[in-house]
Amino acid sequence: MRSNLMLLVAATIWGMGFVAQRLGMEHMGPYTFNGLRFLLGALSLLPLLWWLKSRQPVAVTGDHRQLLTGGVLAGLVLFCAASLQQVGLLYTTAAKAGFITGLYIILVPVLGLLLRHKTGTNTWIGALIALSGLYVLSVTDEFSIGFGDLLQVIGALFWAVHLLLVDHYSSRVAPIKLAGVQFVICGLLSLVTAFIIETPTVAGAVAGWQALLYAGLVSVGVGYTLQVLGQRGAHPAHAAIILSLETVFAAVGGVLLLGETLDERAIAGCALMLAGMLISQIRLRWWWKSRRDKVPADSL
Repeated sequence: MRSNLMLLVAATIWGMGFVAQRLGMEHMGPYTFNGLRFLLGALSLLPLLWWLKSRQPVAVTGDHRQLLTGGVLAGLVLFCAASLQQVGLLYTTAAKAGFITGLYIILVPVLGLLLRHKTGTNTWIGALIALSGLYVLSVTDEFSIGFGDLLQVIGALFWAVHLLLVDHYSSRVAPIKLAGVQFVICGLLSLVTAFIIETPTVAGAVAGWQALLYAGLVSVGVGYTLQVLGQRGAHPAHAAIILSLETVFAAVGGVLLLGETLDERAIAGCALMLAGMLISQIRLRWWWKSRRDKVPADSL
């Protein structure tokens, strides 16, 4: 129960993070916001790294070359995914963005087929249900999809690739160190882009400090820590389902804190997408168990 509560709090934090991402762009551009929040996120992992080192002062698997390679690759994909999500939030609601981003849960096993990973019938059933939900949620009567929603769909593909990359390297290097490197890469790339196409200002960063602190320190630092601690004691199937509730909390946050509205069609689409995500995860406990058994306990 304690582990499940940790994961539930993590899902809540990440869902509400969509609200912070929308509010932050009232004072700065999307790339400026991403650059600052991911660098803050990297800094927020330092206490966790120190705590884990004090508890497990054992050499981790892998080497610095693999850590750098994995961190750079994951950081590049994370930059693409986060950029699409953040820019897309300029044109769509936090509620829609949360549910559409959640499609990565289904895309991961589908893309895994290219890597010769096995997937069950439930994945295809869940994918069809989720796609029908996406159609109801985002496609208009004129068979067109909003620009912001389209960016979120493309972003979901990059989130799925990112998860597969992290899964590949997390069994070879320390996952938290890998997270720190990718956050630094993503943050630096975002800031470079910001200085090219935006006009970052100290005044804008100060004005949006609350959103930055939440998205950087709370969403990354606290949320990631709770996920690491929670997944070590929770049932893998329960963990996957609880974390998928991030999409629901994104919708709740958008309605309560941003004044967004969901009509009956949007609610039906969100319900179908959530159902598809949950159905696709029925057999995930076997995948998570196999991954967990391959990762030494002292490699965090």
